[in-house]
Amino acid sequence: MDQTRIENLILVTRDQNGIATITINRPKSLNSLTRPMMVRLARQINALGKDDSVRVIILTGSGRAFCSGVDLTAAEEVFKGDVKDVETDPVAQMEQCKTPIIGAINGFAVTAGFEIALACDILIASKGAKFMDTHSRFGIFPSWGLSQKLSRVIGANRAREASLTAMPISGEQAERWGLVNHAVEEGKVLKKAREVAEAIIKNNQDMVLKYKAVINDGLKLDLAHALSLEKERAHAYYDGMTKDQFQKMQEFIAGRSFKTPSSKL
Repeated sequence: MDQTRIENLILVTRDQNGIATITINRPKSLNSLTRPMMVRLARQINALGKDDSVRVIILTGSGRAFCSGVDLTAAEEVFKGDVKDVETDPVAQMEQCKTPIIGAINGFAVTAGFEIALACDILIASKGAKFMDTHSRFGIFPSWGLSQKLSRVIGANRAREASLTAMPISGEQAERWGLVNHAVEEGKVLKKAREVAEAIIKNNQDMVLKYKAVINDGLKLDLAHALSLEKERAHAYYDGMTKDQFQKMQEFIAGRSFKTPSSKL
């Protein structure tokens, strides 16, 4: 598969506000992933995460799917490839990415696609979206976190039902279960994702990055250790601030109007 073809299958666009959008663009195959697509997706996430001009990343799919998983016609290449290579693993790169990632789930998010969705920081889905874990149906062992992450988001009983039955979870159900932040009408997923992204970029960029990191790092710990982590990073943050920075913080807070219209979120 030539480089231009691969680039067209994983499209990257940026706007002047600092929002980058990655689109999985293989609609005739419901955006199923080949090994070259996975490698490009991983490398683009890595590059965007290192670019300070990118404030938020939106990840979506073209057509009627977000991502229907791995292209099973190339399953052996994917599953027996260098799966421990973090640099070419899109989920590993998403988990390491310092920049907030919003998943815009416009249709099917199946198995590996479901796992990619779970690696996002915030999820917006269409009401008719379908989240499906088909590992048990096809005899595929999960390796991108679905067996561990889903139960932590929606609870063990619901996760067991979803994974052991391979039955779909609609966007509306996903919102009720806390799997997605917002379920919206068809065709409005990207609009809502951009609204959330624009709300993020209005805030202090350094604190957004630090806040994402402490939330995500704390989730890996029990509550007592997570609270200690927050305290430790807070002290390090304030210890590193100069008197001038404290002065600017106070001036900003004093001058900020609290009569601004409430957020659309």
